Amino acid sequence: MVEPRPIRTETDYRAALDEIERLFDAELNTPEFDRLEVLTKLVEAYEGHNN
Repeated sequence: MVEPRPIRTETDYRAALDEIERLFDAELNTPEFDRLEVLTKLVEAYEGHNN
C-alpha cells in the first residue's frame, strides 16, 4: 500500500496509479474510498504540473 504523499518522480506516479487501480471499486464513505480520492487528486496535480 502506498502512503499518500506528494508525487515527485515517475516511480511515485506509477505506484499511485497502481494503488488507484487496486482501490477503483472502493465503496463510498470508507477509508479505501478516501484513500482513492486523495491519490486521484495527487495524480491529477502531478499530471497537470508535468504537461
